[in-house]
Amino acid sequence: MRHLRSIVVGCAAAGLTVATPGIASAHPKPSPPRTLSTSVGAPFNLEVDGRRVLIADGGPGYVGQLQRNGSVTPVVGDVPGAAGVATRGHWLAYTSTVTQEETFENTASGLHVRRPGGQTVYADTTAYEAAHNPDGATEYGPRSTDPCVIDVVGPRYSGILDSHAYSVASYRNGWLVADAGANDLLSVSDNGAISTVATFPAQPATVTQEAADAMGMPSCMVGVTYDFEPVPTDVEVGPGGTIYVTTLPGGPEGPELGARGSLWKVNPSTHSVTRIATGFAGATNLAIGKHGDIYVAELFGGKISVVNRHGVSTLVNLPGVVSVETAANGTVYAGTMGMDQSTPGSIVEIANGRIHARHHVH
Repeated sequence: MRHLRSIVVGCAAAGLTVATPGIASAHPKPSPPRTLSTSVGAPFNLEVDGRRVLIADGGPGYVGQLQRNGSVTPVVGDVPGAAGVATRGHWLAYTSTVTQEETFENTASGLHVRRPGGQTVYADTTAYEAAHNPDGATEYGPRSTDPCVIDVVGPRYSGILDSHAYSVASYRNGWLVADAGANDLLSVSDNGAISTVATFPAQPATVTQEAADAMGMPSCMVGVTYDFEPVPTDVEVGPGGTIYVTTLPGGPEGPELGARGSLWKVNPSTHSVTRIATGFAGATNLAIGKHGDIYVAELFGGKISVVNRHGVSTLVNLPGVVSVETAANGTVYAGTMGMDQSTPGSIVEIANGRIHARHHVH
């Protein structure tokens, strides 16, 4: 029931599938996904910059560029826990996280900002978290003091010290970082100065009899509400500078507790957050499309959903989808995790009915 300290941990459970109800949408029927590459391991984030498709691949640990023949050429190598990538003109930003494999504890995390001349500045989000702990006043855990409950899921606690700089987006003359460990959204200047934009509220779930039975919990857990950590996974900037963030609910997303991932709008002036959609199963990434569409990658749901004025609907079913991005012409790109040794990770293109000259790998 505790917070998943690394997105990688959650991806290990990617075999879990949860259906998310949708509302009929006027979104045009997309073309079937076309595979562009199977030369990726864990493509946690994509960046479409003109004709370039950049990949933050946490498998081999680098930021790479997709080639027309399906290969991926490293742009920056030796990036432990590579997860986020963004550009602004000739600037490049990417995240890294060092995680102890035995305990899944994150020992170092931050944002690398590479200037046009090649000089790189490192913004240490782990150090910022240790100094400020923005969600330190937020309480998580069970809303109960019953010894039986505490024995099962532990006591209530305040935001712990943890940083996992996961996703990054260009914003004005700097960068936004979704920190999945610290449960916050950070602003990072080109010089590496960090400040807090917003934190996110605890994500409550009440244990039903069915959920307790499914998870093998004693009867004392039935009816107990547990406040999970929010776990921001992606940040994107929409038209007019509107900031959007996806979150995981920080705990089980199986049939026991349901699909509880959310999409938020952030006001940087007031530091307030507003939930605009929920019910996503593993909301690991988002992208801003044309005409007000927002795409959400649902890792555990095995699909990409569309959020717009018509509600929430499914764009395409795509098992293992972990990242999504859009091009200026409306093309949707997505990255999938390899589910096992026989199913590699991939980068796919979804044309939404438009014709593209881009070649793909058969």
